[in-house]
Amino acid sequence: MSAGVVAVALVPGETPGISPWDLYELSVATMVFGIPHTDLADPWYALRVVAGPGPHSTHGLDGLADADTVIVPSVPDGVVEGRESLPGDLVEALRAAAAGGARMVSMCSGAFALAAAGLLDGRRATLHREYAPELAARHPRVDVDASVLYTDEDTVLTSAGAAAGLDLCLHLVRKDLGAFVAGALAQRLVVPAPREGDRPQFVEAPLPPGEPDLLGPALQWALEHLHEPLTVDDLARRARMSPRTLHRRVRETHGTTPLQWLLGQRVARAQALLESTDLPVERIGEASGLGTAANLRRHFTRALGLSPTAYRRSLTPSAPPSTDR
Repeated sequence: MSAGVVAVALVPGETPGISPWDLYELSVATMVFGIPHTDLADPWYALRVVAGPGPHSTHGLDGLADADTVIVPSVPDGVVEGRESLPGDLVEALRAAAAGGARMVSMCSGAFALAAAGLLDGRRATLHREYAPELAARHPRVDVDASVLYTDEDTVLTSAGAAAGLDLCLHLVRKDLGAFVAGALAQRLVVPAPREGDRPQFVEAPLPPGEPDLLGPALQWALEHLHEPLTVDDLARRARMSPRTLHRRVRETHGTTPLQWLLGQRVARAQALLESTDLPVERIGEASGLGTAANLRRHFTRALGLSPTAYRRSLTPSAPPSTDR
């Protein structure tokens, strides 16, 4: 696990200056990668702003050449609408960065830039659902999925609009530095723990006006009691709804079933404990609610492709030292 150089490639448009969406997504990248959090992991990332208009840039296009991760935020509206073309030298620089081994990332309509460089061909990609039909029409070799928050194709990742960009950035931290660091950073930014990419972009059945959100507090309660033998009936009672209604609400907002949501949270808790403590695997199974070491091993290996012991061996010294004895 390691950090590296993150280059944010701003795409200039015909209108001088930087768009509000670029400002938002640049701010997200700056909060996550540009502010050193060396108490969580040392070294932290190094952030560059590449090819942007005005004083926002710190590097020219050569700043992409040796970057470990390249992030392309939203492109100008004229590019999305087909009225403007992407700068040819930027497209070539994106291709060269990918060929050099950089991890390529887009936020929202930044997917148009990755697609123009041919980096999304044959891959699943997402962006805000409003722009998805245009991307699919202009780039038929891209598997456009407008139903999810973000996609992870290993070396190429894409996110939907606004808050999904933050979800993806935290997901990158989780991949690079582990679940403990990503969770601690999310707490520091006062945002929820990193959401999984396959969650839906929007809730199909929003709450009626004036109706309180009972699901959120119930799931938060579950996170605080993962070590207990929770059931769907327990969650339903806590949310003050029937099990059937709970199932429907969790499916609409999290894209999965209540039991699968619980399992995912327990695996994530086990992952964080493996990174941040030296507790034996048996204790981690109990603390995460997965029970026996064998049960922990089965679910952890299925989710992450490594056994708990192998995962712990793969960690670097950047994981915080144990305080649990």
